[in-house]
Amino acid sequence: MIALLKKAEGEIMCEGKQQGTATPTVLIDNNRTRVTEWRFAGRGDNTGWHVHAYDYVVVPVQDGILEITDKDGNVTKATLKTGVPYFRDLGVEHDVANGNDFEFAFVELEFLEKLQA
Repeated sequence: MIALLKKAEGEIMCEGKQQGTATPTVLIDNNRTRVTEWRFAGRGDNTGWHVHAYDYVVVPVQDGILEITDKDGNVTKATLKTGVPYFRDLGVEHDVANGNDFEFAFVELEFLEKLQA
């Protein structure tokens, strides 16, 4: 079964192959930007498989480790530091899981509209 994460207006944020156990909370959602807090209650909680439809930035709200599985099944352990952001281009396909023995969270900022120069 394919699960789709959608905006209220029906626009697909990203296409998922599997529902995850992490909790997304949309904090801002307008024509240009969507800001979502992702909260993982415990080790192994995950976002579910998805493909990013937009460029995005992740900002960790605490130090911790994420285990990122790519479309080929490769797992990367990413060490995140509080407030240190990283950027990714649209098209990334992965599942992101909590690699910590404690609750973990990050904020994801998606750029929904490209600005004209």
